[in-house]
Amino acid sequence: MAIENAIIIVNKTRLEQLIERFNTKAQAKFYIEHAGGNFADYELEHSTFKRSLEKVQKTISNRLTHKVVERKYLPNFLFSEKDIAIVVGQDGLVANTAKYVNGLPILAINPDIGRFDGLLLPFNPDNFEKGLLNTIEERASFKKVTMAEAKMNNGQRLLAFNDLFIGPSSHVSARYVITHKEKTEQHSSSGIIVSTGAGSTGWLSSLINMTNGINETFNKGNKGLRMNMKWEDNRLVFIVREPFKSKYSDVSLTAGVINNELKLRIESLMPSNGLIFSDGIEADFLNFNSGSIVEIGISQQKAMIVTA
Repeated sequence: MAIENAIIIVNKTRLEQLIERFNTKAQAKFYIEHAGGNFADYELEHSTFKRSLEKVQKTISNRLTHKVVERKYLPNFLFSEKDIAIVVGQDGLVANTAKYVNGLPILAINPDIGRFDGLLLPFNPDNFEKGLLNTIEERASFKKVTMAEAKMNNGQRLLAFNDLFIGPSSHVSARYVITHKEKTEQHSSSGIIVSTGAGSTGWLSSLINMTNGINETFNKGNKGLRMNMKWEDNRLVFIVREPFKSKYSDVSLTAGVINNELKLRIESLMPSNGLIFSDGIEADFLNFNSGSIVEIGISQQKAMIVTA
C-alpha cells in the first residue's frame, strides 16, 4: 500500500522537561546554575534538536503530509498502513516506537550527531531523504529486528524491542511459578529479565558481567561467559535475578533460551505490586498479580528499521 503520511515521533528535550518542572525557563536556569550545572548545555541541546526537527519537517513536506507525535502518546496512537514512522531522537526512542507501529517501516534520524551515538539511528537531517524516497518507492533496505512478546491470560499483550522485566514494582521479592522445557518450580527472586538480540548488549550484558565477576573472584580459572546474539536471531534469553533457595523456592531453573518452539510460562503468586514492563519504560506496564499468567515468546511482528 502506498505511503501517504509521515508520523514524526519525538521526545521532549531536557530543557522542555525542566521548564515543565519549574514552570518557566528563568526558574529552571536558576535551579540548574545554583546547583553548579551548565544550563547553556541544555539550551544548546534544545536548539540543535529544534533545528534538526525543522529541517526534517521541511524535507518531508515536499513528499508527504506529516504529523508530530510525542512519545508519551504512542500507546494510544492509531497508525495506518499508509504511514511511515519517522523517529527523531535518541536510540531509546526507536526501541519504544517499534512496539507500537505494527511492523511499519521506521526511519530513524539522529538529530545531534555530536551528542548521540546513534546505534539505531542510520540517518541524520541532511541525508535521510534518500531513505525516505526508497521507502516510498518500495526499494528500501531494512534491518529486521526480533522482538519479544508477553501474552497475558486476560488477553493483554506487551512487546519488547530490547527486554522485558517480570517482577515486583518495589524492592521486595517476586514470587511466582516458572515453567520452561516442561520443568516447573516455585521461585522467590528479584524478577526475571527476558532479552532480545538487540537488547543483549544492555541489561543482559550487565547480568553476564556480574556472573563473570563472581566467577573470576571465587572460581579462578573459569572461562568468562559470553552471549553472542544477533538482532535478527529468532531466540530470546531469560535470566532470573538473585534467585533465593528455601523450603518454598528452588534455584535450578534460572536461565534459558526461548525460541519458536520453546516458550516461558510464569504464574504470579504476588497479591500486589507485580508488573511487567519493557525497554525500561515503567509507565507502560501490565499488572502481574495473583491469578495472572503470562507466556513469553517471540513476536511475529518484526521491527523494520530502514537502513538505505
